[in-house]
Amino acid sequence: MRYASLLEGTTLLLLLGVAVPLKHLAGQAGMVAVMGPLHGVAFLLYFWMTMQTLAVSDWTRGDALRMVLAALVPLGGFVNERMLARREAALAARAGE
Repeated sequence: MRYASLLEGTTLLLLLGVAVPLKHLAGQAGMVAVMGPLHGVAFLLYFWMTMQTLAVSDWTRGDALRMVLAALVPLGGFVNERMLARREAALAARAGE
């Protein structure tokens, strides 16, 4: 889930931060034609992974809402990955006790 979050966040950042400005400022639409579908696939993968994760784990409604909203907000995927990393570390520490 952490990797899916990073992938979704990175493709969105590249799409909005590189491809769209190139299209509108330099008239080069080729990058949008590549990054748009790549981000679409990354978004679908992230959303599918989120649904799978929520289905098999004991997440709160707040966690679920955060994970869904993270895909809709630029840089949200990176924030979500850090939160997932902290949760993973806490679970690992609890398992080691």
